[in-house]
Amino acid sequence: MPDRPHVCFDRILPLELMRPQRTRRAARGRVRGISPIGKTWMNGSTLHARFIGGNATQRATAREQAGWWTDVANLQLVFDDAPNADIRVAFDAGDGAWSYIGTDARQIPLDQPTMNLGFLDGGTAAHEWGHAIGLAHEHQNPDGGIEWNEDIVIRAMAGPPNYWDAATTRHNILRRYSADQINGTRFDPESIMLYFFPAEWTTSGIGTQANEVLSALDKAFIAGARMYPKAGPTVDVATELLVGARRRTAASIGRFGEEDLFRFVVDREGHHVIDTRGPTDVVLKLFGPDQPTRLVAEDDDSGYAYNARIGADLLPGTYWVQVRHYNREAGVGDYTISVRRME
Repeated sequence: MPDRPHVCFDRILPLELMRPQRTRRAARGRVRGISPIGKTWMNGSTLHARFIGGNATQRATAREQAGWWTDVANLQLVFDDAPNADIRVAFDAGDGAWSYIGTDARQIPLDQPTMNLGFLDGGTAAHEWGHAIGLAHEHQNPDGGIEWNEDIVIRAMAGPPNYWDAATTRHNILRRYSADQINGTRFDPESIMLYFFPAEWTTSGIGTQANEVLSALDKAFIAGARMYPKAGPTVDVATELLVGARRRTAASIGRFGEEDLFRFVVDREGHHVIDTRGPTDVVLKLFGPDQPTRLVAEDDDSGYAYNARIGADLLPGTYWVQVRHYNREAGVGDYTISVRRME
């Protein structure tokens, strides 16, 4: 078989490697793109990045193509080589191109990369930055229509730089997301998240093209209500919650795709419960302490009826709670929220 083409594959956390693919159930609509559940950063986040090696040209390309996303998304990337950087970029030519997806990067030790740019063909860096801000591969879209020549794909991935066994290859390439678990349904053949696959990898003998720039739908999806809308709330405008307040805080999702943001301070270590009540089906995300890019937990329906509830042992510090409707395209409604320390 000829040399394996330059193809990127997601880096999966060990605890998730052999689990079924899980994403947020789709609402009806025409939005395209795949964003796995629980891996998006808080809207409006400032992400710090550190380079591990790389020459001036490689670093410049990485910075430039990261900007393709931040030009349209409500995110900032600061290349300051911070010791505790959210994203660490290596340039190991022997390790291919890959990235952990979104907030998974926060679970990787700070002395290890969360992204590798072993080659920089075309829009490779932009593709990997797409992963880093929470996007998965378009080839795992259930509407993709790709029928794999499984034996050839498995043999190719058994070689360098991956050295994957058949089960791992099936999980990361051959298995698609279920249609009722995905945050976007229609396949975008022009997406930068669809990498080149050679014709011999498919039963039809038709491969996929190498997309080297963001498609119009990539831009619309990343800037839309499901991901990082410019009009969305940021950490600077979060509503204060008082831990143990006698009255719950009333709130409302008033527009489709709206996200509400709250902030509270924990002064004593202990088990805390954040929950919603009311008739509205909402999803909670908890970030902190003191770092709005560190995802602590996410929940949908652990509370009463369709309400969300997070229970977690929290250290002292500032925390942020992000609340959105389960149905981002057509969901509105009132709810209340509270934070309490469990004695």
